[in-house]
Amino acid sequence: MKTLFTSCILFFATLLMPVWAQSSLNGSWKMTSVDGQPVTDDVIAICQDGYFMFGQYQSDGSFVSAGGGNYKLEDNEYQLIYDFHSQQPQLVRVPQTFQAELTDEKFTLQNSSAGKMVWERMQEETTPLTGTWLFATRVDEDGNEGERRQPGPRMTVKILSGNRFQWAAFNYETKEFRGTGGGTYEAEDGTYTEHIEFFSRDNERVGASLSFQFEREGDDWDHQGQSSAGEPMHEVWTKMDQPMVMDNEQDTGDN
Repeated sequence: MKTLFTSCILFFATLLMPVWAQSSLNGSWKMTSVDGQPVTDDVIAICQDGYFMFGQYQSDGSFVSAGGGNYKLEDNEYQLIYDFHSQQPQLVRVPQTFQAELTDEKFTLQNSSAGKMVWERMQEETTPLTGTWLFATRVDEDGNEGERRQPGPRMTVKILSGNRFQWAAFNYETKEFRGTGGGTYEAEDGTYTEHIEFFSRDNERVGASLSFQFEREGDDWDHQGQSSAGEPMHEVWTKMDQPMVMDNEQDTGDN
């Protein structure tokens, strides 16, 4: 079977659809087969308004790999650029260009190096927190907000789309991957609940459910409760812009 890593790259190339089609890509997707053979790991992608993340993990929640970044269409070329990749850091900030096809509820993809891959839609519903979020600051026990982190190469990002979430911490300048986790979530009546399916830093946390209080104020998400380590936390996240950073780096895509 061709590597799932190559398949993941080609899948995210399909996210680079024209503007009229991008909204249909919002949600979560699962890889089901490569060259007609079932995929044994869970390989799940989340995409929302020009940003994506994927996580690959085994049935017991053991982490395998993850990646994420921006995507867009330009001159009929499908382009993506990674902010992070846990297995292949050399790909970070190097544009990838592909051709791909999308039909209805499936992505059916094929090329000479990766073979034929099938991805199926999982969810595309929205919640008050659907979007891509950048960690901004913490709030102390007296309610005082700390200095907001300015956009830069070191980031903690969380993406929520369909009924799934994934967060990742990374530095795209040094290409350092610092951790990720994800699973399913609900957000209603001021309560946000995560059900953890994978966690790169500590597999013991897989299967846990964490509930938080949330409030959405414009482009800010106020988030408070207890962390997965059981510590009190009060954070502010802000909606993230998704600029496509192409710079002058060499395109290494396989058309």
